[in-house]
Amino acid sequence: MSLRQFEYALAIAEAGSVTAAAELLHVAQPSMSQQIRNLERELGVTLFARTPTGLVPTVVGRAFLREAQVAVSASRRARATARAGADELVGELVVSAQMGFGARQLPGALGTLRRRFPRLEVTVFEEPSSAELERLCRQGVLDLALMAACELGPADAHHLGHEEFVVVLGPGHRLLTAERVELRDLEGESWVRFDRDSALDGVLTGVLRDNELTPITAARVSQTATAVRWAGHGLGVTLVPASAVSPGDRHLARPVFPIVSQPVVAVVRQDAGPAETALLELLRAESWHQPVQSWVTSTTNSVRAV
Repeated sequence: MSLRQFEYALAIAEAGSVTAAAELLHVAQPSMSQQIRNLERELGVTLFARTPTGLVPTVVGRAFLREAQVAVSASRRARATARAGADELVGELVVSAQMGFGARQLPGALGTLRRRFPRLEVTVFEEPSSAELERLCRQGVLDLALMAACELGPADAHHLGHEEFVVVLGPGHRLLTAERVELRDLEGESWVRFDRDSALDGVLTGVLRDNELTPITAARVSQTATAVRWAGHGLGVTLVPASAVSPGDRHLARPVFPIVSQPVVAVVRQDAGPAETALLELLRAESWHQPVQSWVTSTTNSVRAV
């Protein structure tokens, strides 16, 4: 087995076909197909299944790809460290965030980082499961992760601030006239919730339980933007981190009482390089204490005026 075969398998999983993956990596399609056949023969398993929509990883293929990503990421970091000069960073930085966290702060920090080091390639993805996010951190797949909590030591975990949660209501909802919604007033509401194993649904489940609210589920979604959009169309109410609400939807969002919030921790990989260190400092410089009440007050007054 070789890192090139790992990269080919990861590209096929991303692109959904050998042809598209070959174009993505600028290699000949027959060569890539042969390499994957050799890999499957050596492993004695089938990594991909052909479906009407393209190639998808098998169960054993998904398990293999997780470990392949670890190896490829480690290789890229090694190359980047070897090539990093005093005034330039090259290579790849892999960043992940617990779903809904840092939606306002992370893009700003990454934009500054890319302007400073234009040859640095940054891969960013959201992870709904906090357990999976921590597993990826332990395995060294991630260079930096944003999450609510972790089991790593203080040398690896850096507290940035807190994410306050807000409730998003539909247009004309009776509680839009309030500057802060009391959770007990949401009794009887239907909720737009998240996947059952996601950290966000865990927060909502705890809030409903602690406030003795009946968990009426209108729908389950996989992204905070979808939850906000569906709540904004009146499907049900939802609870999301404040930074996940776009300025155009803030008129439908209200802070809640009792306050719901979670800490935001940046976890960097062991032996962090200059790219991770630079991003961490940029994240520290971002505001993690967003005055939610201030951007709600003006919209509340507008609703009352109408």
